[in-house]
Amino acid sequence: MSKLFVKNMVCDRCILVVRAELDKLGIEAKQVGLGEITLDSELAPEKKRQLDSSLEALGFQVIDDKKSRVIEKIKNVIIGWVHYQNNDARTNLSDVLSRELHLDYNYLSNLFSEVEGTTIEKYFIAQKIEKVKELLVYDELSLSEIAFRLNYSSVAYLSNQFKKVTGLTPSHFKQIGKDKRKPLDKV
Repeated sequence: MSKLFVKNMVCDRCILVVRAELDKLGIEAKQVGLGEITLDSELAPEKKRQLDSSLEALGFQVIDDKKSRVIEKIKNVIIGWVHYQNNDARTNLSDVLSRELHLDYNYLSNLFSEVEGTTIEKYFIAQKIEKVKELLVYDELSLSEIAFRLNYSSVAYLSNQFKKVTGLTPSHFKQIGKDKRKPLDKV
Protein backbone atom coordinates (compact mmCIF):
# COMPACT_ATOMS: atom_id res chain seq x y z
CA MET A 1 0.00 0.00 0.00
CA SER A 2 1.19 3.51 -0.82
CA LYS A 3 0.00 6.98 0.18
CA LEU A 4 0.33 10.21 -1.72
CA PHE A 5 -0.23 13.52 0.03
CA VAL A 6 -1.83 16.31 -1.97
CA LYS A 7 -1.69 20.00 -1.12
CA ASN A 8 -4.79 22.22 -1.61
CA MET A 9 -7.21 19.29 -1.54
CA VAL A 10 -9.59 20.91 0.94
CA CYS A 11 -13.17 20.02 0.03
CA ASP A 12 -15.44 17.30 -1.31
CA ARG A 13 -15.32 18.89 -4.76
CA CYS A 14 -11.51 18.64 -4.69
CA ILE A 15 -11.82 14.92 -3.92
CA LEU A 16 -14.14 14.48 -6.93
CA VAL A 17 -11.76 16.36 -9.23
CA VAL A 18 -8.73 14.35 -8.06
CA ARG A 19 -10.64 11.08 -8.34
CA ALA A 20 -11.67 11.97 -11.91
CA GLU A 21 -8.06 12.78 -12.77
CA LEU A 22 -6.89 9.45 -11.36
CA ASP A 23 -9.53 7.66 -13.45
CA LYS A 24 -8.46 9.60 -16.56
CA LEU A 25 -4.85 8.50 -16.00
CA GLY A 26 -5.88 4.90 -15.32
CA ILE A 27 -4.63 4.98 -11.73
CA GLU A 28 -6.73 2.90 -9.38
CA ALA A 29 -7.06 4.46 -5.94
CA LYS A 30 -8.10 2.48 -2.92
CA GLN A 31 -9.26 5.67 -1.21
CA VAL A 32 -9.26 9.41 -1.92
CA GLY A 33 -9.73 11.74 1.05
CA LEU A 34 -8.87 15.29 2.06
CA GLY A 35 -5.21 15.67 1.16
CA GLU A 36 -4.56 11.94 0.71
CA ILE A 37 -4.67 9.30 -1.98
CA THR A 38 -4.25 5.66 -0.93
CA LEU A 39 -3.01 3.30 -3.64
CA ASP A 40 -2.53 -0.48 -3.60
CA SER A 41 1.10 -0.07 -4.71
CA GLU A 42 3.75 2.51 -5.60
CA LEU A 43 3.29 4.32 -8.91
CA ALA A 44 5.81 3.81 -11.67
CA PRO A 45 8.00 6.93 -12.06
CA GLU A 46 6.40 7.89 -15.40
CA LYS A 47 2.85 7.53 -13.98
CA LYS A 48 3.88 9.61 -10.95
CA ARG A 49 5.20 12.38 -13.24
CA GLN A 50 1.94 12.31 -15.23
CA LEU A 51 -0.10 12.54 -12.04
CA ASP A 52 2.07 15.34 -10.61
CA SER A 53 1.72 17.31 -13.84
CA SER A 54 -2.03 16.87 -14.23
CA LEU A 55 -2.75 17.65 -10.56
CA GLU A 56 -0.54 20.74 -10.70
CA ALA A 57 -2.53 21.99 -13.71
CA LEU A 58 -5.64 21.74 -11.52
CA GLY A 59 -4.08 23.71 -8.63
CA PHE A 60 -3.00 20.71 -6.51
CA GLN A 61 0.49 19.57 -5.61
CA VAL A 62 1.81 16.17 -4.54
CA ILE A 63 3.99 16.74 -1.47
CA ASP A 64 7.04 14.60 -0.88
CA ASP A 65 8.82 15.95 2.18
CA LYS A 66 7.68 14.85 5.64
CA LYS A 67 7.27 18.32 7.18
CA SER A 68 5.02 19.49 4.35
CA ARG A 69 2.92 16.34 4.64
CA VAL A 70 2.43 16.91 8.38
CA ILE A 71 1.47 20.57 7.80
CA GLU A 72 -1.02 19.57 5.12
CA LYS A 73 -2.51 16.92 7.41
CA ILE A 74 -2.91 19.50 10.19
CA LYS A 75 -4.72 21.83 7.79
CA ASN A 76 -6.95 19.06 6.48
CA VAL A 77 -7.91 17.91 9.99
CA ILE A 78 -8.79 21.50 10.95
CA ILE A 79 -10.75 22.10 7.73
CA GLY A 80 -12.60 18.81 8.16
CA TRP A 81 -13.34 19.56 11.80
CA VAL A 82 -14.58 23.11 11.18
CA HIS A 83 -16.37 22.76 7.86
CA TYR A 84 -17.67 19.20 7.69
CA GLN A 85 -18.38 17.91 11.19
CA ASN A 86 -20.53 18.87 14.12
CA ASN A 87 -18.05 19.16 16.96
CA ASP A 88 -18.20 18.42 20.62
CA ALA A 89 -17.42 21.66 22.47
CA ARG A 90 -15.56 19.69 25.15
CA THR A 91 -12.97 18.36 22.67
CA ASN A 92 -9.77 20.38 22.39
CA LEU A 93 -8.20 21.01 19.01
CA SER A 94 -4.85 19.90 20.44
CA ASP A 95 -6.34 16.53 21.43
CA VAL A 96 -7.94 16.06 18.00
CA LEU A 97 -4.69 16.86 16.17
CA SER A 98 -2.56 14.64 18.42
CA ARG A 99 -5.01 11.76 18.04
CA GLU A 100 -5.43 12.12 14.26
CA LEU A 101 -1.73 12.58 13.45
CA HIS A 102 -0.31 10.35 16.21
CA LEU A 103 2.18 13.06 17.14
CA ASP A 104 2.74 15.27 20.19
CA TYR A 105 0.82 18.55 19.97
CA ASN A 106 3.86 20.65 20.99
CA TYR A 107 5.80 19.20 18.05
CA LEU A 108 2.87 19.89 15.70
CA SER A 109 2.43 23.42 17.02
CA ASN A 110 6.12 24.31 16.71
CA LEU A 111 6.40 22.78 13.23
CA PHE A 112 3.28 24.57 12.01
CA SER A 113 4.48 27.93 13.33
CA GLU A 114 7.95 27.43 11.87
CA VAL A 115 6.70 26.48 8.39
CA GLU A 116 3.52 28.57 8.08
CA GLY A 117 4.56 31.68 10.01
CA THR A 118 1.35 31.58 12.05
CA THR A 119 0.02 29.46 14.89
CA ILE A 120 -2.33 26.51 14.64
CA GLU A 121 -4.79 28.48 16.76
CA LYS A 122 -4.79 31.45 14.35
CA TYR A 123 -5.27 29.09 11.41
CA PHE A 124 -8.15 27.39 13.27
CA ILE A 125 -9.77 30.77 14.00
CA ALA A 126 -9.37 31.80 10.34
CA GLN A 127 -11.16 28.62 9.27
CA LYS A 128 -13.94 29.19 11.79
CA ILE A 129 -14.40 32.76 10.53
CA GLU A 130 -14.62 31.48 6.94
CA LYS A 131 -17.33 29.04 8.08
CA VAL A 132 -19.16 31.90 9.82
CA LYS A 133 -18.97 33.91 6.57
CA GLU A 134 -20.40 30.96 4.64
CA LEU A 135 -23.27 30.53 7.08
CA LEU A 136 -23.99 34.28 7.09
CA VAL A 137 -24.16 34.33 3.29
CA TYR A 138 -26.55 31.34 3.27
CA ASP A 139 -28.79 33.33 5.63
CA GLU A 140 -30.43 30.20 7.06
CA LEU A 141 -29.22 30.45 10.66
CA SER A 142 -29.31 33.23 13.20
CA LEU A 143 -26.04 34.48 14.65
CA SER A 144 -26.76 32.66 17.92
CA GLU A 145 -27.36 29.40 16.00
CA ILE A 146 -24.06 29.93 14.15
CA ALA A 147 -22.28 30.60 17.46
CA PHE A 148 -23.74 27.42 18.92
CA ARG A 149 -22.87 25.31 15.85
CA LEU A 150 -19.24 26.49 15.89
CA ASN A 151 -18.88 26.13 19.68
CA TYR A 152 -18.50 29.80 20.53
CA SER A 153 -19.27 30.51 24.17
CA SER A 154 -21.49 33.45 23.20
CA VAL A 155 -22.70 35.55 20.29
CA ALA A 156 -20.66 38.45 21.69
CA TYR A 157 -17.47 36.39 21.60
CA LEU A 158 -18.17 35.31 18.02
CA SER A 159 -18.93 38.90 16.97
CA ASN A 160 -15.76 40.23 18.61
CA GLN A 161 -13.57 37.57 17.00
CA PHE A 162 -15.26 38.10 13.63
CA LYS A 163 -14.65 41.85 13.78
CA LYS A 164 -11.05 41.36 14.93
CA VAL A 165 -10.30 39.06 11.95
CA THR A 166 -12.35 40.72 9.19
CA GLY A 167 -12.65 44.33 10.35
CA LEU A 168 -16.44 44.04 9.97
CA THR A 169 -19.30 43.14 12.23
CA PRO A 170 -21.21 39.99 11.21
CA SER A 171 -24.26 42.09 10.28
CA HIS A 172 -22.20 44.45 8.12
CA PHE A 173 -20.54 41.46 6.44
CA LYS A 174 -23.96 39.97 5.76
CA GLN A 175 -24.93 43.17 3.89
CA ILE A 176 -21.86 43.13 1.61
CA GLY A 177 -21.45 39.33 1.74
CA LYS A 178 -20.40 37.04 -1.05
CA ASP A 179 -17.44 38.92 -2.54
CA LYS A 180 -15.59 38.84 0.81
CA ARG A 181 -15.27 35.02 1.11
CA LYS A 182 -12.00 33.23 0.41
CA PRO A 183 -11.41 29.75 -1.01
CA LEU A 184 -10.41 27.39 1.83
CA ASP A 185 -6.94 26.80 0.40
CA LYS A 186 -6.28 30.57 0.52
CA VAL A 187 -7.20 31.05 4.20
